[in-house]
Amino acid sequence: MTVARDSQQALREIGVPAEARGQRLDRFLAMEFASVSRSRVQLLIDQGDVLVDNERAKPSLKLRGGERILITGEPHPAPLKAVPEAIPLDVVYEDDDMAVINKPAGMMVHAGSGLTEDARSRGTLVNALLHRFETLSATGGALRPGIVHRLDKNTSGLIVVAKNDQAHAALCAMFAGRRMQKTYLALVQGSIAREKGTISAGVSRDPVRRTRMTTRPSEHARSAISHYEVVRRLATRFGKFTMLRVRIETGRTHQIRVHLASIGYPVVGDTLYGGAAQLTAQAGTKQEQRARRKSDLDTLRLGRNFLHAAKLEFAHPLTGKLLKLEAPLPEDLTAFLRRLEAV
Repeated sequence: MTVARDSQQALREIGVPAEARGQRLDRFLAMEFASVSRSRVQLLIDQGDVLVDNERAKPSLKLRGGERILITGEPHPAPLKAVPEAIPLDVVYEDDDMAVINKPAGMMVHAGSGLTEDARSRGTLVNALLHRFETLSATGGALRPGIVHRLDKNTSGLIVVAKNDQAHAALCAMFAGRRMQKTYLALVQGSIAREKGTISAGVSRDPVRRTRMTTRPSEHARSAISHYEVVRRLATRFGKFTMLRVRIETGRTHQIRVHLASIGYPVVGDTLYGGAAQLTAQAGTKQEQRARRKSDLDTLRLGRNFLHAAKLEFAHPLTGKLLKLEAPLPEDLTAFLRRLEAV
């Protein structure tokens, strides 16, 4: 189909160089627009917003060189919408207004818009919530129904869910007003000298490694406060470790992880912030080394962060009833501790 050039306003015009001969149209455009994914380029073409010599083309069109390409629009992906999925949930508390879930490690709270269609809409806490509960608050939109706050994918433990918009608004106000006591258990590498302490350091996105947060001073930093106290100290053949109880006043992204790493004690298993991917037994006598090889306990790998949201204490957002909810350490963390302390 030929389209008159003056019937659409071109946002960009590109001349195809001779050296692009034989390339697919979608691959060529993805290279031209370095910040746009190939799937978005294909979507743009499918929308009819890419004209090659004034004709609509398919993503697979092989270029000859010398063509003129007109870009007449922007990619508009279909809005994301989470779907129910039969995933078991550990419901710690539930009433008509809210629920508290003990989330397992490895489960994302909600889908991310940067993922593919399948990955972004399956296997999340939201998918499980939609299957388990009849209604959830709509405040967070179709992608995040019921979600008031988040836990990192590899952090287990308690997370609050709103069933209606009134409860959602009240819970958000409680989080913003720091009226929700959140306590975590974390195992860190090394032996912290002080029995208790407070880390007050602003948190912002790392400007170089965008998947990380940082406590380096920045105009974009948001205040963050974490209080810790020692629960127990472990002196093992894999080194020294400290179990901490951490209470956070704020809920910044990766707050506990980046705060503890900033004082030199990364969370065990947290490779993003300096934790070892694998723990190796320290040298001992030859007899001890032979015994370790036989028992296959020379190395330890957790495969996730040793961080667990263990306790929530707050007044019910609508009734005012005091709620004290706890979730014990999951089996993967208790098993890791057993192996860590095995002789």
